[in-house]
Amino acid sequence: MATLEQIRNIAPAGTQIPKPRSEERYLVVRYGESRGEPALVYQLSTRPGTGRASEKRIPASVFTAAEERLRETGEISRAWFREQFPVVDGDGTCNFTTLGGLLELAGEVRYVSDGVYKRTDTT
Repeated sequence: MATLEQIRNIAPAGTQIPKPRSEERYLVVRYGESRGEPALVYQLSTRPGTGRASEKRIPASVFTAAEERLRETGEISRAWFREQFPVVDGDGTCNFTTLGGLLELAGEVRYVSDGVYKRTDTT
């Protein structure tokens, strides 16, 4: 299963993150910290009228919890994400599909329906 350290090896800075339904580009920009723990930092396309891209973070604990959830149930869902990580979800609803996209890059999951990623060996 993919921890943040494994994701770092699979998705270095500059890696485009797959998204199921977005035309925007999401890129890994660096690995840093968020709320006192290691985190992946990614960037959304430049916002119209601002000339600036928006940066978001996903802490290591989210990857660890997703790994555990996938082991237990074989899937992660938007509802589970919102319940488990209300603050991270509140930072941007794209955090869930970014998590899923990174786990897709790692070969761990695939997007199967609106708001659901399933472990690749159980689908």
